[in-house]
Amino acid sequence: MSDSGGDHVPAKRQAEELLMIEEADAWFEYLEATRGQSTVRYREVEPWAWARLSQRLRAIRARRARLRPAAA
Repeated sequence: MSDSGGDHVPAKRQAEELLMIEEADAWFEYLEATRGQSTVRYREVEPWAWARLSQRLRAIRARRARLRPAAA
């Protein structure tokens, strides 16, 4: 007796929540890589950490954009 439309909303919400968790994880990964480093080590690690963060955030934005048309 379950309405398929009703099942879709929680699934979409769950997908959005998972993307938010993944976004937070990406930022924590960046912070873990850069925090507490010496100046020399920070200069070595930060460009990699920023590129990795940017890549992960770009992928999250793409997945989030694919979810939006389903809501329309």
